[in-house]
This record gives sequence, structure tokens and C-alpha cells, in this order.
Amino acid sequence: MAVIAVGVGLVVWKKKVGGGHEAMAFNSISREEIELLLSDAAKTNPIALKRLAENPEMKKTQLENLKQLLAFATEAQKEGLADDDANKAELENVRAEIIAANYDREINKDKGPMPQFGFISEEQVDQFMSDPAHEEQFNKFLESKLNLLKASNPAMANREISEDEKKQAREYFAKVQIYKKEYDDKEKAGQLDKELIDRINLQVKLQQASFLMRLYSEKMADQAKVTDEEIDQYIAQHPELDPSQKKAKAQEILDRAKNGEDFAKLANEFTQDPGNKGPKGDLQGGLYKDVHKGQMVPAFEQAALALEPGQVAPELVPSDFGFHIIKLEKKGETKDAKGQASPTYDVRHILISTTYKDPNNPTGREMPVKDYVRSKLQEEKEKKIVDDIVAKNNIQVPDDFTVPQVSDEQIQEMMKKQQGPMQMQPGDDEAPPPEASEPPAKAETKKSK
Repeated sequence: MAVIAVGVGLVVWKKKVGGGHEAMAFNSISREEIELLLSDAAKTNPIALKRLAENPEMKKTQLENLKQLLAFATEAQKEGLADDDANKAELENVRAEIIAANYDREINKDKGPMPQFGFISEEQVDQFMSDPAHEEQFNKFLESKLNLLKASNPAMANREISEDEKKQAREYFAKVQIYKKEYDDKEKAGQLDKELIDRINLQVKLQQASFLMRLYSEKMADQAKVTDEEIDQYIAQHPELDPSQKKAKAQEILDRAKNGEDFAKLANEFTQDPGNKGPKGDLQGGLYKDVHKGQMVPAFEQAALALEPGQVAPELVPSDFGFHIIKLEKKGETKDAKGQASPTYDVRHILISTTYKDPNNPTGREMPVKDYVRSKLQEEKEKKIVDDIVAKNNIQVPDDFTVPQVSDEQIQEMMKKQQGPMQMQPGDDEAPPPEASEPPAKAETKKSK
């Protein structure tokens, strides 16, 4: 819940796009600027603001987030990312958009509901764009936006915009520039309220910082990657993560199955596959019926289909979820909804799980050991990078600001606005049905696709 950081996600590798105008100092934010942010939050999200006032830990987190934002923006500036022509153009574009949006709200606030820039006429747009210089500026604007879009999303690399999209972009550009010019002229003439100017400058600063943070985060992303060698080394240094004992247990069960013991009974006694329980909690003896090719992970399916019906796989089949003991029951075929036949097989399965649950995260899920270690090491690397950048840039964020008092009336008013005319429909108060658990083999198949 980012109150101070105006919604900017400040985990290093989460992306947000913003903008700016010219080189700006990001290594500090004043008490007055923070209080200005909070005064806006009092109007738009009084519940969050009240929680901030009542929760010192939340306040501390918000300040740390703000430090991280400003530190990354400062480092991006030092690295020259703000001087790149494309980035500089985007910083200017978004500064103009912030000015225009705020100016539009301010001068038209008493004129009733209207879409953004709705009070600018088509004639004004045509007149503005009749200047060849403005047409040239628009072409550069459009090129800049498209280049950024393609750079951030490879799937858009060959994207061509339609004439209708270009027309809409042209109109938007013109309206933004019309209001920006009005704003700049009035600011120079001293005709604007200081609070409006301060609010716009602060938004520009934070959106600039957000854009630069994203750029620098992308540049630094490789430093946080975790190698397979690092994962293996960590597991070797932490015996509690070593799967050797579980492998030995699985081998013992496999030997018993190969010696003729009832596979279904062994499955019901030993398997750690949640899919062994039916809808009513009845045990399934490890049986999966009518399994289609490609449904299980390749190693599982390859081992199963190499068997003849009634045979047990002679070796353990390892996967990220553990060690699998497999017995093929039969091969056959089933028909789909269109009546087309496809090969299937019935297989019994015993899983000795090697997944791991983070002891420091009681609400976390079980996950493959390597996934857990990768996540842990990456989180540690990211934290070190963030801490180093914050310390290096000596970011100044005051903690002596005043959080505005929020009244019950403000909260009730916000809740009314959120609810609007909506009414609860029959069944809205019912909890959704729980999701059915999947066997690890099937879950891993989905994960690998």
C-alpha cells in the first residue's frame, strides 16, 4: 500500500514508467513535498492514510521505498541514462502529459464531467497542428513512444500502428501541448497558484524518478541472476536441503514394489502426492487413469511408456518435485468430444517429495528445493544491490513529517464513492469453491510449458 510513494512499486525489478523534463536532483525529498503527497492521499485514499498514521512500521517501509526510488534515479543519472536521446524525449513527453492533465483538472474543475482534455475543440487541434514545426514535433513524439514500446516489449517489435491510432495519437499530442503552453505562459506571468505548481513539480520529479529507476533496474538485472552453480553450492552447504535421505527412502519403497508387494498399498502408505486423495478423501492407490500423452512431465511419461502393463520402472524417476516410483497398469485409447481417438495409459505412482517450505514464511507454499534456493539467493542479491545504491547516494528523506488527520466522514465519503450504485447480487456473500489440488507430475508439466 504505497501512500507516500504515490503508487510506485519500489521492489527493484518491478517495472513502472514515468517521465520528467530536465536534469533534476533526486538525492533528496523535502518534508514539505512529503506532506503535499499526504494531503493528496487524504482526498483520494483516507483509509490508507489513517493506517499509515497508526502504523510506525508501515511509515518506515514507505520511507525506505522512497529512498530506493530516489537512489536508483540518481544512479541512473550518474550513468548517463537520462542523457540518451530516446530517454530524454520520453522524460519531456511525460512532463508535458503531467502538466496538461493537472492543468486540465484545475481550470475545468467547476464545469461538470468531461473526458480528459474534452474542453479542447477540434478547431483548436487543427489550428495547432497546422504549424509545420508542430507536425515535426508530433512525428518525433510518435517515434519516441513506439521505440520505447518496442524496446520494453519484444512482441511489439514488428507492430505497425493504424491510421486511426495515429490520428488519436496526433490529437492527444496536440491537446497536451496546447495545455502545456497555456500552463507555461501563465506560470511565467505569475498567474498560477503556488500549490498547483508545487504539486505538478513533485509529480514530475517522482515520475521522472520512476522512469529512470526502471531503466537502471533493467541495466542491473543481470547482477541479480543466480547461477546453477550457486544453487548447487548453497544446497551442499545446507544438509537440510540435501535429498539423499529421501532418495534412500524412495529406493527402499521401489525395492519392495519390485519384490512383488502390493503397489497400491505402498502408494497409500508412502506417497506424498496430494493427487492420491479423491474428492471425498478416499485414497486412490496412486492411480491415474486415462492419462494422455504429453500430460505428465517428459521423464515420467518416458519411464511409464517404456514399460509393459504390470511392470514397475526399474529405477527411480527424479524431477523437481521429488522421486517417482512408477507402475504401468495398461495402455489404451479414449475418444475426445469430437469422437477422435487418442492414445492413453493408466499408471500408478508413488512420490517421495523433495519440495521445501520456507520456515520464515508460514503462509508460503511448498516448492522445489532449487526454486526455493534460487528465490532466496536472488532476493539476497537484490537486497544487497539496493542497499549499496541507497548508501552510495546518501539519499535524504526526512521522517519528521506530519500525517494529516483523517475523519470518519472522509472515510465514509470515500466508501460511498467506491460503492456507487452497485448492489450485492445473490450469491455475492458465498465463498468461491476451493481449487482442486493437482498431482506434482501434472503441476510440473504446466510449469514447464
